[in-house]
Order: sequence, then C-alpha cells, then structure tokens
Amino acid sequence: MTAYGSMVRRGDAWSVHYTCRDLPQLDELPWFLRGVPDDYEVWLDEAAIPDGVPYLLSPLFEYDVDLNEYFLRADLVEAPLNSNANRARAMAGFFTFLWRSRGRKGWRQATEADHLAYRHWRRRDMKGPQVDGGTWNAETSHINAFYLWANGVHLVGSSPVPLRDRRPAPAGTAVVPRGAKTPATFAHDENGRHIEWLPARSFRLWRDVGVRGYGSDGLPTGRFRGRWASRNSSYVDLMVRTGMRIEEQSSVLVTELPHVTAVLGGYQRFWLPAAIAKRDSARWVYVPYSGVRGLGEYVEFDRTEVVEGARVRGGYDVIRRPLVIADPARPLTAVKTNSFGCTTVNVRELKPADRYRLMLDTGAGVEPAMFWLGESGAPLALSTWKDMFTVANARCAAQGLELAAHAHLLRHIFAVLTLEQLQRGHLANLAEMNVQQRQHYVRIFGDPLDWVRRRLGHASILSTLIYLHALEELEMETRMALVPDDWEDLRDTPLSALGGEQPPEDVTEGYAAR
Repeated sequence: MTAYGSMVRRGDAWSVHYTCRDLPQLDELPWFLRGVPDDYEVWLDEAAIPDGVPYLLSPLFEYDVDLNEYFLRADLVEAPLNSNANRARAMAGFFTFLWRSRGRKGWRQATEADHLAYRHWRRRDMKGPQVDGGTWNAETSHINAFYLWANGVHLVGSSPVPLRDRRPAPAGTAVVPRGAKTPATFAHDENGRHIEWLPARSFRLWRDVGVRGYGSDGLPTGRFRGRWASRNSSYVDLMVRTGMRIEEQSSVLVTELPHVTAVLGGYQRFWLPAAIAKRDSARWVYVPYSGVRGLGEYVEFDRTEVVEGARVRGGYDVIRRPLVIADPARPLTAVKTNSFGCTTVNVRELKPADRYRLMLDTGAGVEPAMFWLGESGAPLALSTWKDMFTVANARCAAQGLELAAHAHLLRHIFAVLTLEQLQRGHLANLAEMNVQQRQHYVRIFGDPLDWVRRRLGHASILSTLIYLHALEELEMETRMALVPDDWEDLRDTPLSALGGEQPPEDVTEGYAAR
C-alpha cells in the first residue's frame, strides 16, 4: 500500500492505497479485523479485483464502502494504473480540502461553494499550490466524474461541481450530444493546442546533466556517483526514440524488448500488447540501433548484477503466488497458481499490475520478467520513474540550466522529430522510385502524419495534428537544423525488414492494433 504524499502520517487527510496480493498474511488478526476473510487473496480472486486498484481511507482511517465502490466499476478496474492513480489522488485532494478547510466536511456534504473555494485555493491562493490550468482541468474532470456517478446511484443529491452546456465542437472534429454538460469551473489557460517539447540538442543536454550527472557544459565531471545513471539514461533514450507512454515503457518485459544487436544499424521492432497500451492501442514499436545497443548494455551489466544479487539473498524465493514463464522458448505462456489451482495464461493479456509478479525461469534460476529493475532486483514502480524526472530537473536547475522535462514531453519530442524526418524525405524518396517501389513504400509508411499516429497509439489523426502545427510554427532554417545527423531515420532500414502493420500471428483479430 502507498499513501497520498505525507498526509497519512498526520492523520488529517484522505489517503490513497492500492490492492496488493503480496502483503504478508497475519498469523492472528487484530480485534478490529475479526470477521473479515482469513485469506484476502481468495477474496480478491473471487471478486475479480486485480492488484493496483485504488481505494481511499478517511483521515480517521475509515474505509467507506459506498465511496470505494466507485473504483470497482468495470471500466475503472481495467483502466491504466497511472490513470487510476491520478483519479484517486484528485479525489483525495478535494476530500482533504473539505476536511481541513471546510469544517471537517465529508464528501457527501460537499457543495458548489466548497468546490469554488477549492478552486481559489488550488489555483490562486498564495498559500496554495497554484497549479496550472491543465492540471486543474484534469482534477476537476475526475472529481466531476465521481460525483456524477455518486448522484446516479443516489449517494448524493447533487454534484458540487457546477455545470454548463457544452459548446459545439469545431466542424469535422467531434459530435457533441444534445444537452451535453461540462464543468463550468474549467480553466481557460491550459495552453489550448500548444505542446511542450525540446530540440534534440536540448534534450541531450538535459539528459547528460540531469540523468547522467554531467556539468552544465554537457561534459563528465568525475564527481557524480549516480548508481543508476546508465539504466536511467537508456530509459529516457528509449522513450524519446519510440514515443511510448511512461506506463507502457515501464511495463515491457525482457522477452519483449529487443536488446541483442545482431545487425548493425537500422531498426528492430517489438509488439506492444493491448493490455499495457493506453486505450488498447496495441502496435509495433520501432527501436533504433543505438537504443537496442543501450538496452543490451543494461541487460549485460546492471540488470544481470541486481538479478544475481537478489538470487544470492533469496529475494525471489519469498514472492508469493508468482506467474512463471517456465520455458524461455515459449515466452507468451505463463503458469498461474491461485485459489482455484494452476492454470496457464497468455502473457500478452497480463495487465501491468500482474506483470510485476511475472517471473522468468532461465535455467540458472528465476528472475523478474519485467525489463527495468531496481537495486533490490525487483521491478521498478511507476512512481520511481516519475521521481527520476523530478530529480533530473532539480539537478539541471542546480547547474543553472533552464531545462526541464517530463515523460510526456519526451513523447512530444519523438513525434515532432519523426514527423519532420518523414516529411522531409517522403517526396524525395517517392521521386527516386519506380511505380512498384512507390507502391511498396506507401504501404509501409503511408502518409507521414498517419505513420506518427500509429507509432503514438492515437485512435484519431486529429490528436496527431498538434505536432504538425508545432512544425508549422518554426522557421524553415530552424526546421532544416532540427534533426541531427546521428538521429537514425526509419528510412535507413530496408522496407522488407520493417514489415507491415499486421499484428503478430499469435494475436487474435480482435486484439489487433487500432
């Protein structure tokens, strides 16, 4: 279980926790837990509640059954861990404000006046966090969704979030149902269609200073003693070169990511399953040679070291009810032991929370199947990667550099640079080909904007247009210098090696990329 910040220690705030089957069983239950099931794992299995589902505890450490029923909705149980965490933290933040600043009110007693007071404190109060418009809108959306549900099941009489009629969407973008409502307290400073991104040179300086611990000149200093600089550097390099979301990249397996540089140059690709892709956007992910080489070095040195250390300490012997890939030659099948016996599961169908329990039997012993491991040899939590960005930004600030990045910004860098690369060479390549070659080329790459859409996992090309707008804002001289010479280009890989967009043969038709 994890708490919401440091609030739980003071006992004056709502706290966020997550279901977890790996907690130790108590030999004897305390008096206040008498009557609950002896084996909570069996209860979670029978209730079909996966690991990682959030629940809230009040400042008095009470579990509200009505409130937490919200997180057990089918659409939320299956939602990405990161989305559920953001949803739960937004709710806990508002409930904590009600408790601390509005006379210890409970969530059922919240009014519009409370929500407006919360907006002032959250956005404008000098003593408050003064969050930006995008953050406020996301939080308000989560709070509003909860209260609409609570009103629908008659837990509250009305929502504290005031609503207004939703304005018609621009022609050709979406259809707004008649009578649709939207929160009236949404901010209007969320930057519209503006995106944050960095040129490749600026990204590398941020990485070298913030992640690798170099000096502000981008050169090694000899003073930095960061234990995991190499691993973290490989992580951000992979993100900026593939456009994966943070939860997607953090959930991949050692059996999925390419890390063997069998061929010099070019790209290797792997299939990102729908179970760990946002909105089931299963797709091929292309990794350049430099990225594959960095992943291979991490596997050979850092990852091997922490796995061997964990084996010596017996760290993997205490994992309860693991999912085991018994045959590395068949990495898509794992054995699951639960209260109903032993069954086999398709690894591609495992959600991120289940992948944390997935082990690989290599013959030399078992090890986590998750690719990214911490010092203990266990898979790294999503929060650890977010903290890595925070520390890197602070390190840059301490060096006097006005550079900061977050995981989604690296995704934006990938989109902008890849789109620029493809657009720049698209027409030139077509002009040099014969008719048959052009047909094959178009089948592989299609329209450059649509290629980027597929790589990002966007359902609609409208979501991808924002990157085209970013390029249109740049002067041509800047665009020509945008992509560095050593930034590998997909067109350097033979078209026959890239393959098509069809999913792997083992993936069913309904599981295909969208």
